[in-house]
Amino acid sequence: MSRLVETRLVNGPFDDPGLLLDLRFGRRAVLFDLGDIAALSPREIGRLTHVFVSHRHMDHFAGFDRLLRLHLHRPGVLSLVGPPGFVEGVAARLGSYSWNLLDEGSVDLVIHAADFEAGRLGPATAFAARRAFRPAPIPPGAAPLPPRRSTLPLGLVLDDPDFTVEAVTLDHGLPCLAFALQERLRVNVWPEGLERLGLPVGPWLTEAKRAIRSGTGDDHAVTPLPGRSVSLGVLKAEALRVAPGQRVAYVVDAACTPANEAAILALAKGADHLFIEAAFLDEDREIAAERRHLTAQQAGSLARRADAKRLTVLHHSPRYLDRPDALRREAEAAFADT
Repeated sequence: MSRLVETRLVNGPFDDPGLLLDLRFGRRAVLFDLGDIAALSPREIGRLTHVFVSHRHMDHFAGFDRLLRLHLHRPGVLSLVGPPGFVEGVAARLGSYSWNLLDEGSVDLVIHAADFEAGRLGPATAFAARRAFRPAPIPPGAAPLPPRRSTLPLGLVLDDPDFTVEAVTLDHGLPCLAFALQERLRVNVWPEGLERLGLPVGPWLTEAKRAIRSGTGDDHAVTPLPGRSVSLGVLKAEALRVAPGQRVAYVVDAACTPANEAAILALAKGADHLFIEAAFLDEDREIAAERRHLTAQQAGSLARRADAKRLTVLHHSPRYLDRPDALRREAEAAFADT
């Protein structure tokens, strides 16, 4: 079955980490981490609606300027989430520029930023181009982030009709977030079934798919043609194929501690694809521990213990540029338990 979300690393394993999650049918995308994003096209950056930043080390946040520049003259809301102090960091980046040419007639770009702390989103702040990006509380009821303490379930940073995004806080000598995107359900069209029902392909199928993903009952009816309705139950039996949605987990910059291991295993449990850092070879595990990173062996072992179906390692130390496949091979051996 085709997936709702297609994933792609922004850069190579020795470069700044980042994961693009492109919603194939939604004309939008999500980004995990915001380091160097020059490899993304302007079109891909323009599709971004949500960016989740693990922490504010330069290799995870230096792409903010390019993101801002390519969204500056596009109306809409761009939502950013990061660890404690993240809103302050966004305000500082925006405050470093002069915005005297912006006024109430400018393109209506609004950045929503929020910190994730103690398992929940904190207060959200709006930075509007029409206000020269001066920070302001988000009015009650404004989407997509709440103005005060989040009412989302513990650990959730986005609750979308098609998917959710979860976060956990890891120790990297400072709070560092790891993320997982969970599709609600995978719903594919079976053309032969549609033909048997005498129904056309069209935008109404998007409505039907979204209703199924949100858990709407089988007796709910959609209208594919004027004067003709059909229930979700009939569609699921005859023309739609439903399967569990994929889970994609992303973990970077984490010390190999019992607390971090437990949080990573819970986040990545049963993941269809785990993207995880492998900064050092296990022969250099003392250096990894000192710098609060995972070794390739530790990354592969965590993936195996989490029952992840697929593993991709990233965020390699440049000390291994002369043997670029060593980290991947060590991680894959641990993943296969060989």
